[in-house]
Amino acid sequence: MSEEQAESGPGPARRAPAWLILGVVASALVVCCCSALIGLAVSWSAGLLGPR
Repeated sequence: MSEEQAESGPGPARRAPAWLILGVVASALVVCCCSALIGLAVSWSAGLLGPR
């Protein structure tokens, strides 16, 4: 094993590709939005958002 390989390490294992990071962020946003919509729907159906 040469010194350059020992210092740099494996390239792909060090940093995730950009599309993978974007996919994780997008899926987290989808989960957050869906859970917020479900919470609003449950609150509305329970009468918590209607006029008192």
